[in-house]
Amino acid sequence: MLHESILKDWEHHVDKVPYVIEHKYEPDFVREVDGKKILLESKGRFWDFAEYNKYIWVKKILPKDVELVFLFANPAAPMPAAKRRKDGTKRSHAEWAEAHDFRWYSEDTIPDHWIDAKARESDEYKKRNDKLKVKMQ
Repeated sequence: MLHESILKDWEHHVDKVPYVIEHKYEPDFVREVDGKKILLESKGRFWDFAEYNKYIWVKKILPKDVELVFLFANPAAPMPAAKRRKDGTKRSHAEWAEAHDFRWYSEDTIPDHWIDAKARESDEYKKRNDKLKVKMQ
């Protein structure tokens, strides 16, 4: 054992040095809304713990005038690896977001002043949403 022989004059495991592995987050959409910069993350679904945990870390470093907001295709979709509750349900994307104090919307609930609300009336938009609703059933 080194700490009992050639390194006996050294202190052994006495310091802890925090470190950060730097990453870059690229939001799907960015816009200023009501004086606040909104990073809008459009999610069909989360795939694993590493993906959804990333957003918790991103949120921690954002300045007060920047907010990460989710736009869920299906807010009721179950989280990956979520355990079944006694009532048979699993934790949803919306529940996860609320538990971590994230604001979230679906395409139906996103505020009109955030989007081109007239685009919701287009045939293309309606066809796409009809296809998505069929897939989610």
